[in-house]
Amino acid sequence: MRKDIAAGGAEKYHKAAAAKGKYHARERIRLLTDQDSFVEDALWANSDPQFPADGVVTGSATVQGRRVRVVANDSTIKAGSWGARTVEKIIRTIEAAQTELCPIVYLVDSAGARITDQVQLFPGRRGAGRIFHEQVRASGQIPQACALFGPSAAGGAYMPAFCDIVAMVDGNASMYLGSPRMVEMVTGEKTTLEDMGGARIHCQDSGVGHFLSRNEDEAIASVRRWLSYLPSNWQEQPPLKAARPAREIDLKGTVPAGESTPFDMHDFLEGLVDRDSLLEVQKLWAGELITAFARLDGRSVGIVANNSAVRGGVLFSDSADKTARFVNTCDAFNVPLLFLSDVPGFMVGTAVEKAGIIRHGAKMVAAVAEATVPKICVVVRKSYGAGLYAMCGPAFGTDATLALPTGKIAVMGAEAAVNAVYANKIAAIEDPAERERFVADKRAEYEQDIDLRRLAGEMVIDDIVEPEDLRVNLIERYRRLSHKDRRFGNRRHPVTPV
Repeated sequence: MRKDIAAGGAEKYHKAAAAKGKYHARERIRLLTDQDSFVEDALWANSDPQFPADGVVTGSATVQGRRVRVVANDSTIKAGSWGARTVEKIIRTIEAAQTELCPIVYLVDSAGARITDQVQLFPGRRGAGRIFHEQVRASGQIPQACALFGPSAAGGAYMPAFCDIVAMVDGNASMYLGSPRMVEMVTGEKTTLEDMGGARIHCQDSGVGHFLSRNEDEAIASVRRWLSYLPSNWQEQPPLKAARPAREIDLKGTVPAGESTPFDMHDFLEGLVDRDSLLEVQKLWAGELITAFARLDGRSVGIVANNSAVRGGVLFSDSADKTARFVNTCDAFNVPLLFLSDVPGFMVGTAVEKAGIIRHGAKMVAAVAEATVPKICVVVRKSYGAGLYAMCGPAFGTDATLALPTGKIAVMGAEAAVNAVYANKIAAIEDPAERERFVADKRAEYEQDIDLRRLAGEMVIDDIVEPEDLRVNLIERYRRLSHKDRRFGNRRHPVTPV
């Protein structure tokens, strides 16, 4: 009987899944977890032979030697749909993860609730809503990761959304509140599942997905790697790994002297952190800002870096949201933060104001202010206007503000400032050569006013560091900050801009 239950649904459903490049739920668990470490719970749920294990596999295991809890939908059984016992198994697994203070991984491939069983599974105190309640309770207490291999439909779509990261398989994974057929019936819009809720849509446009994976092996590998940077729970420190040297990259040559010349910050990062340790999160969404985990001398660090190669590194609503979520995750799980600033500020204009960029920007600034982990800001080239605040400038509990020799801090750049202050006088100068000299003189005065050595003298920045010395400087500073006092204030929770 055990063998029959573990086999899942009929052979034809296994073949149909395999034709799409999909593994069975138990094979996914095998790929995620350490060999022979999985111990299953509630194998016998639901005595109806049509629903072996009630369509979900749950239990505990180890990943890289650390205990985790696992929930895996079996799509060969009624398309992985939820019944009453499915819901109860998931709830119990999340509760157990909180009791044991260990991460939980959701391997999702589910068509949603079984409408035929809705009274039993949907509205009650231990109904489907309790899953989301428990996910919210667990948030910030234990890491929650989701690998999405197929659909996550209707209300079930919120399960991935409440996770800290979501890895989605391109071409197979999808999240949606209403199917294309339902959308057409309700709104008249004709669409496809891929266009409305496919993996690429959520990883590029909506920001719900974090890793776009080519196949299931890659999605599971992303989850395993992400877990390696985080502790098992909020009370522990991230695991240490063996230190590795950075790639041999000329950091000084990577950063252009001209503040408006775009460059790819990824190149700078690769020459700064431990070799092969950079794991970028939400790489395809809001690319003007990089959020990534990495290691410095074997220690986990969360990186927030402006990337001038994409839209000049200007901050938009999506990049603000991206940062806020990432900073909150790092702060919850004791991962120190490193900000690499090369930002002209937030985007301006009618369109972004209507879209609420002030509200989104406030969310980013609030997250940075509230974070109590060690925080270091490095001004790589420029940190202008509210961009200085959003990138953890000196006023935000920053443990150190450093600058490369190319760094500048100001309300705005020299060109914009001179135009703002002297616009009428510039317009009144008729001789082009005289006008050019006047503008050049005023820009030189402005540059002198914000001179880096003056800022260091005023203790706005703590040190001017040569690029080739930055890695060693950061390693030593984070080592000293490892026992930082993290008290922030007395309250239940902030009223965060949303």
